Amino acid sequence: MKFRNAKDVIAYVLVGVGASIITGLLMLTILPAYLDNRIIGNDADGQRINYMAENMQTQDNAMPEATTPQIELQREGYETTNITAAAAKVLPSVVGISTAVVDSANMFNAERQERWSVGSGIIVSEDGYILTNQHVIGTNPDNIIVTLDNGKTLRARRLWSDATLDIAIIKMDGTGFTPAKLGDSNQINVGQTAVAIGNPLGLQFQRTVTAGIVSAINRTISVTTDGRENYMEGLIQTDASINPGNSGGPLINTAGEVVGINTIKVITAEGMGFAIPINICKPVITSFVREGRYRTPYMGLFAFDKVVAQYVDQEAELPAGVLVTQVDPHGPVYEAGVREGDVITHICTVEVNTMMQLREEMFECGVGSVCTLRLIRDGEVMEVYFELEERQDPGLITR
Repeated sequence: MKFRNAKDVIAYVLVGVGASIITGLLMLTILPAYLDNRIIGNDADGQRINYMAENMQTQDNAMPEATTPQIELQREGYETTNITAAAAKVLPSVVGISTAVVDSANMFNAERQERWSVGSGIIVSEDGYILTNQHVIGTNPDNIIVTLDNGKTLRARRLWSDATLDIAIIKMDGTGFTPAKLGDSNQINVGQTAVAIGNPLGLQFQRTVTAGIVSAINRTISVTTDGRENYMEGLIQTDASINPGNSGGPLINTAGEVVGINTIKVITAEGMGFAIPINICKPVITSFVREGRYRTPYMGLFAFDKVVAQYVDQEAELPAGVLVTQVDPHGPVYEAGVREGDVITHICTVEVNTMMQLREEMFECGVGSVCTLRLIRDGEVMEVYFELEERQDPGLITR
């Protein structure tokens, strides 16, 4: 190509540069949208999947389809890590839970639609008991389908749940299932490795393994259960990625032991997920395995530990124990003489410094047990005796 003068050269260069810029802008705008649709995906309505939603749901009558990923522990050139070995021990016990609720607003419509939600769970016995979150199965599910690690699906039924703890027990029929090994949540330390396993965003990504650390322990957060404000206390905080669908899945240590049940994440911050300590679940599991049922004990009080008490009232002085903030006037401890402002230091012979420790011992004792509370009132130490009753109203803030 020949140019008549310098102006022609400059014009040619400017046209080339302009074309390059336009092409680059088109790639920056069109390609991400294309990849977003191909990789991230849209829901049935063509809207982007909300990664912060509590549960992934579909309006279709068909149950979400499951795929069975192939897990390869070691490849040539790769070394099996502690996380890999730990995950391999627990993965056969992790299940997907698909729960359906029929639209009650159209009960006379023959084509009533089922609303399916997807979560996770962990097998805790050879005869099919599964531990999960209460919010995964709901209070009155119409249908529960469990997807095993081999892709097989089985029906399950709801047996028990506690909204204040956000834990539930469901059961499959049959035997020969692979239960997970339960660890000791009282032995975990801040900074240790934490591994979360579950089904983020549904069964398409089932048994996803994410790793991080234990960021903090004994966290208390305010939640809404059944339309009423409540508190979840004693939670394990972790930065292991917990996404919608992970709820009900296990949080494990590097020994492959379950130390918590993933429950909730903070959607306004990165790397802030929470798990329920496994120790509070152990008496429930043991009772179901032995007797086929569990009766939730109730003492009728709520208390803050030192950290929360000072957050609520900066002048509060609480060197040890838990500060009683609410007492049910119809509950057993009120009749025994416990009042707001008392500081509880022991239940029976067990020292308590958190509400979760108090509840763990209460769950261990069970309904009908006579317990002793050692408390401090106006600088004086005193003891009261009461009998644990069965919880009747799961929505009460008192425990």
